[in-house]
Parts: sequence; C-alpha cells; structure tokens
Amino acid sequence: MGGIGLVGVLLILGISYFTGVDLTPILEEQTQTVSTEPRDISPEEEQAAQFASQVLATTEEVWTQVFSQQTDGSYTPPQLVLFSDVTQSPCGGASGATGPFYCPMDQKAYLDLAFFNTLSQRLGAHGDFAAAYVIAHEVAHHVQNQLGILPQVDQMRQQSNRVDGNALTVRLELQADCFAGIWASHIDGLMEEGDLDEALNAARQIGDDKLQRDAGRVPQPHTFTHGTSEQRSRWFRTGYEAGDLNACDTFGARQL
Repeated sequence: MGGIGLVGVLLILGISYFTGVDLTPILEEQTQTVSTEPRDISPEEEQAAQFASQVLATTEEVWTQVFSQQTDGSYTPPQLVLFSDVTQSPCGGASGATGPFYCPMDQKAYLDLAFFNTLSQRLGAHGDFAAAYVIAHEVAHHVQNQLGILPQVDQMRQQSNRVDGNALTVRLELQADCFAGIWASHIDGLMEEGDLDEALNAARQIGDDKLQRDAGRVPQPHTFTHGTSEQRSRWFRTGYEAGDLNACDTFGARQL
C-alpha cells in the first residue's frame, strides 16, 4: 500500500467491519499518496475512531428503543464515515471546512477526524460530550430521513426561494438538535457530571448568529441555516427533558 503500513490497513478494515464506522476514505487517500515511508493511523485518529464508534453504538441502541416505543416502524442505523482532510460522497465533495454532514443518498454521516480538535480549539466547545452531541446531531438527520421528514423538507425547499428554503432548513436542523437531546435523555446512566453542560455549550458555540459574529459580520437572520445559539441549545434541552419525538415538532412550532 503506497502510503500506509499493513498494520494501518488492518486497523482500518477492522474498525470499519466491527463498529459501523467507515475509515476507508483514509485508506483511499493514503493509497494515492506517493511516500517512501509507510504511514500508520495516528494515535489521535485511532482514538477518534474508537470514540465515534462508541457514540454510534449508543445512538443505535437508543433509536432502536425509541422507534419501537414511539413509532410504527423499525430503526436501521446509518454508517459513520470518518475521513481526513477531504472526501467524496454521493452528495458531493467535503472537507474539514464544511463540517460534519449527513448524506441521504447513501444514508451515511460524514465526519472529518480533525473536527474534534476544531470543535474544541477553534469553536470553544470543549469535552467529549460536545463531540458526542455533534455525532448524535448527524445521526438525527438519519432519523429524520427514516421518518420521512427529510425527503418532505427537501421537496418543499426545491419549491421555495432562498430565504424560505433557509427557514425550512433552520427548522430541520433545530429538530435534529431536539432529536439529539432525546438521545442524550436515554443515556443518562452513561452521562457524567457536566456532560449536559458540554452539549448545551456546543450547541451555543455553533449557532448561526455566533458564527457570523465571530467572523466579523453582523448576524443576518435570513441567511441562517441552523438557528441561533439560543434556539439550538433550547431545542436540545427540549428533547432532553421530554425524551419524546412529539416534543420536537419544530415545523409546527409558531415560535422557534
């Protein structure tokens, strides 16, 4: 393998097979790299992959339970694709700059391995549970897809102008925050003191208004696509306190 050692290859394939976390984009990236020195997965990458697999396992357990109790359907978990720097998906190319995303075309959630550091060092969202919240949010988009919400919203957005489309996207993203809160409410036994605060802080740090201010811009609500810091943290708490899908009807809410 041109740019990666055999140990690294086996580790990638092992993690992918047993955890539902796909690391093959890293393998593909390395096989295209001309190098005289084999490159194994770094300890940081291995740690991130193991952490992501643990969070993904909790989401599978929680949503299987929630679907059986609150819906007429059954839950099929997504695959989490971890990549380094750049990757390709059926929904288009992605890089660390684009942030985590869910692609409904292949029903996979994509996360740059370096994003955990970005979340903590650049965005000020510290702690393991902050990173877990981000993963749970992307899995929540998969939940929306399975419930039929995501395709309905996509169809509505195609028939809307940009401002109205953004408004629909905000409601979609806030519902995903609420669903992430439901996930958190069902793993109370695994949560430690301060974990809830880490998730709420992460939600506040990635609000559209804060990100635009941090970029030196005056917040422009008509351009928002995820919601304000206050909205994101509040809807996460709503899901956490209710633990019920019905509490997350952001599309029926008169005020977000």
